[in-house]
Amino acid sequence: MDAAEPVPLTATGMVLPMPECPVRAGFPSPAEDFAVTRLDLTQILVTHPQATFLLRVAGSSMRDAGIDDGDTLVVDRAIKAQHGHVVVAVVDGEFTVKYLHQRAGRLRLRAANPTFPDIVPKDGQTVEVWGVVSSCIKRFVV
Repeated sequence: MDAAEPVPLTATGMVLPMPECPVRAGFPSPAEDFAVTRLDLTQILVTHPQATFLLRVAGSSMRDAGIDDGDTLVVDRAIKAQHGHVVVAVVDGEFTVKYLHQRAGRLRLRAANPTFPDIVPKDGQTVEVWGVVSSCIKRFVV
Protein backbone atom coordinates (compact mmCIF):
# COMPACT_ATOMS: atom_id res chain seq x y z
CA MET A 1 0.00 0.00 0.00
CA ASP A 2 1.09 3.53 -0.63
CA ALA A 3 2.57 5.27 2.39
CA ALA A 4 0.40 8.34 1.77
CA GLU A 5 -2.05 9.35 4.49
CA PRO A 6 -5.63 8.03 4.27
CA VAL A 7 -8.13 10.45 2.77
CA PRO A 8 -11.27 11.03 4.88
CA LEU A 9 -14.57 11.23 3.05
CA THR A 10 -16.35 14.56 2.98
CA ALA A 11 -19.92 15.02 4.16
CA THR A 12 -21.13 15.86 0.65
CA GLY A 13 -22.34 12.92 -1.37
CA MET A 14 -21.59 11.95 -4.93
CA VAL A 15 -24.87 11.69 -6.80
CA LEU A 16 -24.82 9.98 -10.18
CA PRO A 17 -27.54 8.72 -12.54
CA MET A 18 -28.42 5.03 -12.33
CA PRO A 19 -30.85 3.15 -14.57
CA GLU A 20 -33.58 1.24 -12.79
CA CYS A 21 -32.90 -1.87 -14.87
CA PRO A 22 -29.77 -3.97 -14.38
CA VAL A 23 -27.18 -4.26 -17.13
CA ARG A 24 -27.25 -7.82 -18.43
CA ALA A 25 -24.08 -9.83 -18.61
CA GLY A 26 -25.85 -12.34 -20.88
CA PHE A 27 -28.53 -11.46 -23.43
CA PRO A 28 -29.38 -7.76 -23.85
CA SER A 29 -32.62 -6.33 -22.46
CA PRO A 30 -34.85 -3.98 -24.46
CA ALA A 31 -33.72 -0.35 -24.23
CA GLU A 32 -37.32 0.82 -23.75
CA ASP A 33 -37.15 -0.44 -20.14
CA PHE A 34 -34.45 2.17 -19.44
CA ALA A 35 -35.46 4.62 -16.70
CA VAL A 36 -33.02 6.73 -14.70
CA THR A 37 -32.94 7.72 -11.04
CA ARG A 38 -30.21 9.54 -9.12
CA LEU A 39 -28.05 7.47 -6.81
CA ASP A 40 -25.74 8.72 -4.05
CA LEU A 41 -22.62 6.53 -4.00
CA THR A 42 -21.86 7.43 -0.41
CA GLN A 43 -25.21 5.92 0.65
CA ILE A 44 -24.13 2.64 -0.93
CA LEU A 45 -20.44 2.61 0.03
CA VAL A 46 -20.36 4.35 3.42
CA THR A 47 -22.02 3.21 6.64
CA HIS A 48 -20.02 5.30 9.12
CA PRO A 49 -19.03 8.59 7.38
CA GLN A 50 -16.92 9.94 10.25
CA ALA A 51 -14.89 6.72 10.41
CA THR A 52 -14.53 6.04 6.67
CA PHE A 53 -11.37 6.67 4.67
CA LEU A 54 -10.11 6.06 1.14
CA LEU A 55 -6.77 4.38 0.48
CA ARG A 56 -5.12 3.63 -2.86
CA VAL A 57 -3.63 0.14 -3.30
CA ALA A 58 -0.03 -0.31 -4.39
CA GLY A 59 1.00 -3.86 -5.22
CA SER A 60 -0.54 -7.22 -6.07
CA SER A 61 -0.66 -9.14 -2.77
CA MET A 62 -4.50 -9.17 -2.79
CA ARG A 63 -5.10 -9.86 -6.50
CA ASP A 64 -6.96 -13.16 -5.92
CA ALA A 65 -9.44 -11.23 -3.74
CA GLY A 66 -10.11 -8.89 -6.69
CA ILE A 67 -8.04 -6.07 -5.18
CA ASP A 68 -5.50 -4.83 -7.71
CA ASP A 69 -2.73 -2.27 -7.93
CA GLY A 70 -4.28 1.21 -8.28
CA ASP A 71 -7.69 0.28 -6.83
CA THR A 72 -9.23 2.55 -4.21
CA LEU A 73 -10.31 0.95 -0.95
CA VAL A 74 -13.16 2.21 1.20
CA VAL A 75 -11.98 1.52 4.75
CA ASP A 76 -14.35 1.71 7.73
CA ARG A 77 -12.64 2.10 11.10
CA ALA A 78 -15.94 1.69 13.01
CA ILE A 79 -16.39 -1.95 11.97
CA LYS A 80 -14.96 -4.46 14.45
CA ALA A 81 -12.51 -6.59 12.49
CA GLN A 82 -13.27 -10.31 12.49
CA HIS A 83 -11.61 -13.44 11.19
CA GLY A 84 -11.86 -13.53 7.40
CA HIS A 85 -12.33 -9.78 6.89
CA VAL A 86 -10.13 -7.90 4.47
CA VAL A 87 -8.40 -5.35 6.67
CA VAL A 88 -5.92 -2.53 6.48
CA ALA A 89 -3.25 -3.08 9.09
CA VAL A 90 -0.26 -1.09 10.21
CA VAL A 91 2.83 -3.28 10.50
CA ASP A 92 5.87 -1.50 11.94
CA GLY A 93 4.44 1.85 10.83
CA GLU A 94 3.55 0.79 7.26
CA PHE A 95 0.03 0.22 5.87
CA THR A 96 -0.80 -3.13 4.31
CA VAL A 97 -4.04 -4.75 3.13
CA LYS A 98 -4.57 -8.45 3.90
CA TYR A 99 -7.08 -11.02 5.10
CA LEU A 100 -7.33 -11.12 8.89
CA HIS A 101 -6.77 -14.61 10.25
CA GLN A 102 -7.44 -15.03 13.97
CA ARG A 103 -7.38 -18.41 15.65
CA ALA A 104 -6.70 -19.38 19.26
CA GLY A 105 -5.77 -15.81 20.15
CA ARG A 106 -3.16 -15.58 17.42
CA LEU A 107 -3.22 -13.03 14.64
CA ARG A 108 -1.96 -13.60 11.12
CA LEU A 109 -2.32 -11.40 8.03
CA ARG A 110 -2.81 -13.43 4.85
CA ALA A 111 -2.23 -12.30 1.30
CA ALA A 112 -4.57 -13.29 -1.53
CA ASN A 113 -1.65 -14.11 -3.78
CA PRO A 114 0.39 -17.28 -3.19
CA THR A 115 3.68 -15.52 -4.01
CA PHE A 116 3.37 -13.37 -0.86
CA PRO A 117 4.05 -14.84 2.60
CA ASP A 118 1.72 -14.46 5.56
CA ILE A 119 2.61 -11.78 8.08
CA VAL A 120 2.92 -13.39 11.51
CA PRO A 121 3.81 -10.86 14.21
CA LYS A 122 7.16 -11.53 15.84
CA ASP A 123 8.11 -10.64 19.41
CA GLY A 124 8.37 -6.86 19.70
CA GLN A 125 6.78 -6.23 16.31
CA THR A 126 3.93 -3.71 16.22
CA VAL A 127 0.81 -4.82 14.30
CA GLU A 128 -2.44 -2.85 14.51
CA VAL A 129 -5.63 -3.62 12.59
CA TRP A 130 -6.44 -0.09 11.40
CA GLY A 131 -9.79 -0.66 9.66
CA VAL A 132 -12.00 -3.03 7.68
CA VAL A 133 -12.19 -2.81 3.89
CA SER A 134 -15.87 -2.43 3.06
CA SER A 135 -15.54 -1.79 -0.69
CA CYS A 136 -13.05 -1.72 -3.52
CA ILE A 137 -13.39 0.81 -6.33
CA LYS A 138 -11.88 -0.12 -9.70
CA ARG A 139 -11.16 2.13 -12.64
CA PHE A 140 -11.00 0.64 -16.11
CA VAL A 141 -10.38 3.88 -18.02
CA VAL A 142 -8.41 6.81 -16.65
